[in-house]
Amino acid sequence: MSLLCAEDPNLLDTFDANGLTFLWHPALSIETGAEVRRLLERCLSGEQRLDILCVEGSIPRGPRGTGRYHMLAGTGRPMLDWVRELAAVAHHVVAVGTCATYGGVTTAGENPSDSVGLQYDGSHAGGVLPEAFRSGSGLPVINVAGCPTHPGWVVETLLMLENGVLDQDQIDPLARPRFYADHLVHHACPKNEYYEYKASAERLSDLGCMMENLGCVGTQAVGDCNIRPWNGEGSCTRAGYPCINCTAPEFEEPHHAFTETPKFAGIPVGLPTDMPKAWFMALASLSKAATPKRIGTNATSDRIRIPPQPKAKKP
Repeated sequence: MSLLCAEDPNLLDTFDANGLTFLWHPALSIETGAEVRRLLERCLSGEQRLDILCVEGSIPRGPRGTGRYHMLAGTGRPMLDWVRELAAVAHHVVAVGTCATYGGVTTAGENPSDSVGLQYDGSHAGGVLPEAFRSGSGLPVINVAGCPTHPGWVVETLLMLENGVLDQDQIDPLARPRFYADHLVHHACPKNEYYEYKASAERLSDLGCMMENLGCVGTQAVGDCNIRPWNGEGSCTRAGYPCINCTAPEFEEPHHAFTETPKFAGIPVGLPTDMPKAWFMALASLSKAATPKRIGTNATSDRIRIPPQPKAKKP
């Protein structure tokens, strides 16, 4: 459903213009039943070329490794078997969304279904497919992580694969495409002015930075969410909700509430990527001391109380 939010141009026009065709998708294709079974069999036999296998959702391995908690309707076989066999004949394999990449929210808690991602079990390599798996292209599973994943990430990944420009150098150590994984959610966040002065929100409705009190980890989470917003203007932090790092393995179990910042001696435990704690504390102290009244007041308000003022001219 998130993929259908692709726009300018829309998803189907983009596919048509680039020679991509759906062989089958459960929500977007008209084929059902016996037609789908015959298509899958043709793919396995090599009669039908399978360029890109995309898998959504985690795959249950239970009970006892049989995968029979999730049967592909009408085939009498578990999804676990279908994914393994189709991956073996696909030129590329793409995991779409954090459930498919690392297990995601469906693996939280005790995980009674023994669900995993395609090539990862949380942050550990090896899931439905072994760590050493490589598709026909020689690449591992491409992990388009996100919960939900941005439609632009999926479309761009597919176009790069189709044009042969997504290689090993273009994915990060967790196999996420670098065109979005080389960015942080913090980049272009509309709350960055408040972050610079460590002017912090106290409630979810406040305008201030949510890192200090409300659990935001946008300074550590990969994603260009605020550079290419959803539907032209949306993102979690733009909507006033903290980033929960949904592109990362095991984000679903942070061991604290998503909207709370864990602290030690009053200092947030999670600090910006690559920044020593001592430097951050020194910078934060100076920033708080220099916070303009406008920013400090607006940070703990749900609307702009003091607008920017023109700089006074010297007489």
